[in-house]
Amino acid sequence: MLEPAPSANIARHLSAMAAIQPERAALKVAQGRTRRGDIDYLTLSFRALDAEVDAWLQRLMNAGVRRGDRTLVMVRQGLPLIAAAFALFKLGAVPVIIDPGMGLKNFLACVEQSRPRALVGITLAQLISHVARRAFSSVSVRVVASGSMTACMRPIRHAPGRDQIAACAVSPRDLAAILFTSGSTGKPKGVCYEHGMFEAQIRLIQRTYQIQPGEIDLPMLPIFALFNPALGMTTIVPEIDPRRPASVDPQKIVQAIQQENVTNSFGSPTLWRKIGDHCVTHKITLASLRRVLCAGAPVPTALWESSRSWMTSGRLHSPYGATEALPVSSVSSDEIAASRGGIGACVGRAVAETEVRIIGIVDAPIASITAAEKKAVGEIGEIIVHGPTVTQRYDGADAASAMAKISGVPASSLRADSSDPTISAEARAWHRMGDCGYVDAEGRLWFCGRKVERVETERETLYTEPCEQVFREHPGVTRCALVGLGPRGQQRPAIVIESSLRTSKDLIALAAALRARANGHAVTRMITRFYFHPRFPVDVRHNAKIHRLALARWAVKARPFDVEA
Repeated sequence: MLEPAPSANIARHLSAMAAIQPERAALKVAQGRTRRGDIDYLTLSFRALDAEVDAWLQRLMNAGVRRGDRTLVMVRQGLPLIAAAFALFKLGAVPVIIDPGMGLKNFLACVEQSRPRALVGITLAQLISHVARRAFSSVSVRVVASGSMTACMRPIRHAPGRDQIAACAVSPRDLAAILFTSGSTGKPKGVCYEHGMFEAQIRLIQRTYQIQPGEIDLPMLPIFALFNPALGMTTIVPEIDPRRPASVDPQKIVQAIQQENVTNSFGSPTLWRKIGDHCVTHKITLASLRRVLCAGAPVPTALWESSRSWMTSGRLHSPYGATEALPVSSVSSDEIAASRGGIGACVGRAVAETEVRIIGIVDAPIASITAAEKKAVGEIGEIIVHGPTVTQRYDGADAASAMAKISGVPASSLRADSSDPTISAEARAWHRMGDCGYVDAEGRLWFCGRKVERVETERETLYTEPCEQVFREHPGVTRCALVGLGPRGQQRPAIVIESSLRTSKDLIALAAALRARANGHAVTRMITRFYFHPRFPVDVRHNAKIHRLALARWAVKARPFDVEA
């Protein structure tokens, strides 16, 4: 008789870590300051967190949440998010996580599209669900989570003596969660994650960055804290408002890193540039850090260089990927120093078990990988990726799935049921990253910009990252954006500069200086038009992704500064 296959339920990793390191801190949440000024933390061990998850699980079951139920999670970061998510995984329910920073209209559209049966949320979320009845019409089970900063940090307190609840058995192909994209360059979409994909992410993240149980992490994107229980890392919940990450006080982050001997952290380039500048200004070093993972947008040259001064025992890394496929590749500060002179942003080599290809750019579905034009080394095209962390579809969005996925084998040879676990790994879909780039002779991947943001003139195609690099090096520029004016194929390229300058004299002088810089580089030589914007529209999640299409619409009515060639 064959032995049953082991369960792929991602929640089992927490119980395993609770057995291996029961008394080690799993989670620390700031609850004030001591008289000495130290951060006072509420601390839960791995054993206590595992018990807390069981308490949440019992509460969910008592409320009527069942295996397979789509459950919208609207709770605070830290303990409520981790405990609720792992309880749902353990139950076999499907957490639905939507970024509240995308705006209420988009948020409600995502809720309506995902059709959750249950809602686990703070009181405000429950109120919204009753007011926006159409979007929440599918919800029949509601579980209230505390919304106060004090109460939400307190555990539910699992009943003593209660037996541990085993995670339900699932297969690698079973749906584990629906995570929505931020909608930075289009409509937000629900990405379907299988349990096997989470398993592969943990394996590859651990392998790529050599993360060991017992490390201490400070994740500045709340959803990344969900990896830590499975990796055996202590989570230090940062004192940061996830709705307004750019408002972070760098001193609070630095204090937490130094006090808790943080070894790992994830955050956007915008956040780490702010923290790094604080360290440089105050001559602070963060000696405990082994690695900082910086993603969400290309890491600027200044941050790569400054990181060596304040991270004396570790390295800055930039993982490349997306909600639909993560990680794809990774690059460190050492590799960046060795790759000077390339066009675009170097994002490193593909991680283990992952294949990257560059194909010809098309703005239409591609049915099979055999129909895609494979580009040669050094040629810019569309980036596609294949591997165990690549998601296979969007939820309830067949047209979007058709645009973003390419069958791994000819469509004629695939079975009708694409979720059949007997389909080979080769038949799993490739994901179109929506980005343009190339692979160099050393096998490194270079990012050149979002496909929808490329500018097509009558003579050539311009890509955002190679062009913007030229202008970002000017000391008077912090953010800039390439935009195209007019219909595709006949667009006029222009650069928008984020600037606080106000007088025409100052703006004309800066435009002239930028035009002189543009003329010295082949990729920007034809750019003669400049715009100045007081504050760029950016994504809330990373505070780094520029909404270039919104800037292009703004530029139509804005005052241009034209500088003759």
